[in-house]
Amino acid sequence: MEQDLPGGPRLIVGVDESPAARWALAWAIGAARLHRMALLAVHVSRAPVHPFPEALPVQHAVRVGEEARCTEVVTGAFEDVAGGMPDDLRIAVIGRVGDPGYHLVDLAREGDLLVLGRGRRGLLSRIFLPSTSMYCARHARTTVVIVQQPSPPDDPQLSGERSRRFWTRRHP
Repeated sequence: MEQDLPGGPRLIVGVDESPAARWALAWAIGAARLHRMALLAVHVSRAPVHPFPEALPVQHAVRVGEEARCTEVVTGAFEDVAGGMPDDLRIAVIGRVGDPGYHLVDLAREGDLLVLGRGRRGLLSRIFLPSTSMYCARHARTTVVIVQQPSPPDDPQLSGERSRRFWTRRHP
């Protein structure tokens, strides 16, 4: 799989099912077009790894199934963001199983650009799942771009009169 990857400077984007990853993919498509770089779309599945060696045939089947699902996730993300795979870019889809931060840092080399999305996470998620973007920012040997998911608007647009009444006190 490694020999099929494009040479030269590459733009590597981590893709998953989150909205933040969709924003990162959109940013990566634009940057790849602007800088004429090859785009590597990577999805790393956190499939459970069985600790017993006698489970190897099952583990192999899980790995093959997860790598096939990785391609579906990346294709779906391109469908949502760009209406399909852009024809004007050199794109390689990579599926891995394991820790996302480790595999993304492993793929990135000097001269590449690593793009990740960062969404809002709850307390339990922050406690039990380490941040992939922070891991990559600390360990990557290349430039890392973290695309923050925009926050949704709190309230619908209010007229000027109503917003003024909300912030100022009127005295009779």
